[in-house]
Amino acid sequence: MTAAETVYSALVTREHSRGTDLPEQVERDVPRNGLRLVAANTLQSSGDQTVNASTVLPWLFHALGVPAALVGLLVPIRESGSMLPQVLLTPLVLRVAHRKWVFVTGAGVQAAAVAVMAGIAALGHGTAAGVGILGALVVFSLGRCLCSIASKDVQGRTIPSGERGQIIGLATSAAGIVAVTLGLAIRAFGGDDLGPGDLALLLAGGAVLWVLSALVYARVTEPAGEAAAGAADDPEGDGGGSWFAEAARMFREDRTFRRFVTVRGLILVSSLSPPFIVSMSVSAGTGALAGLGGFILASGIASLVGGRIFGRLADRSSRRLMAWAAAAASIVALGFVVAVSLPGVDGSSALGTVFFVGGYFLLTLLHSGVRVGRKTYVVDVAEGDLRTTYVAVSNSAMGIILLVVGGISSVIALAGVEWALVFLAILGLIGAVSALRMPEASAAR
Repeated sequence: MTAAETVYSALVTREHSRGTDLPEQVERDVPRNGLRLVAANTLQSSGDQTVNASTVLPWLFHALGVPAALVGLLVPIRESGSMLPQVLLTPLVLRVAHRKWVFVTGAGVQAAAVAVMAGIAALGHGTAAGVGILGALVVFSLGRCLCSIASKDVQGRTIPSGERGQIIGLATSAAGIVAVTLGLAIRAFGGDDLGPGDLALLLAGGAVLWVLSALVYARVTEPAGEAAAGAADDPEGDGGGSWFAEAARMFREDRTFRRFVTVRGLILVSSLSPPFIVSMSVSAGTGALAGLGGFILASGIASLVGGRIFGRLADRSSRRLMAWAAAAASIVALGFVVAVSLPGVDGSSALGTVFFVGGYFLLTLLHSGVRVGRKTYVVDVAEGDLRTTYVAVSNSAMGIILLVVGGISSVIALAGVEWALVFLAILGLIGAVSALRMPEASAAR
């Protein structure tokens, strides 16, 4: 065995006896490709921590004196901006025979955008700095959009079913180690006094991580797909309109795809609840999550713990992982609502701090399970260009659904944060039941 095969076999449980549908040459390259995908995705996920729209960028806006009104635009731009354009970009991606170059391009765009943010952090101030960073974030989201479309297809072409969830889980765990290290370093050396210069260095480091991710991904050995023929069928490049018609047809006629999008829209409890938990903890008097390092540390530990476990579970049954993780997140959210309604809840006490911090950790951990299950499911359930279309159309739909569900939960929160959590938990439980009714897509089917 080569060194790559030895390391890969130690990290990933392989099912040699089951066989794969990959070409012989691709099958031989699985260990090397698997390790490269883990490394590239780890670098990208680690870079995400340096430009997190829920922690780092709000902290940077505060340090730069950016008006609070602009802070509320960070997460919508970051999330929806990377999803909504996918229906527009997919026809272009389908013309590329080797999709790894689409990922490399997207990683380069993200690196450039984060470098611009670092420059603004070092030199800018006030509203102008905030607008500049938001503009760079739009460009960053477009780069992430390209990576999202291409990564699932590359993984489907180079890694056999039964090992894909473990690849995603390994990258998640490795990124968690980086996040934990980063969080501890910030807490030890920066504390709560991080200035714009410190954050500029952090962002510059993130730009370097994306460059490294692109370099590693470029070395993946990927077989050419059906894209060249697809491009030849549309020489004038005006297939966009017909592609939109095809996407609409998929929603009407493809039952599996429709169920997948519906379930994704319902199980947002693990992604939208944590900010409400933080809000409740601050209201209750706890300051344990107030520091930037604390946020990064909590999410890093969750990724570290959950990545490997959820990766293996996803390869057994990604739909069941989505279902049980979403159900557990809903129960945690409802448990919080019940607990905070009891008299004597004091976030400033040691027990109260453990309660709120533990809840935030649990929701972040379960969100890792939902994400690993969802990513594995969409890679396994479709093949070739259909997989690319599944990813693009579902992500674009989620860009809209996120805005709608997030807006509704925010409006409900005006009557009390607890009611917003109840709303998200109910949706999550409905989504969990719906996920169990989806067709099996993983290796255990």
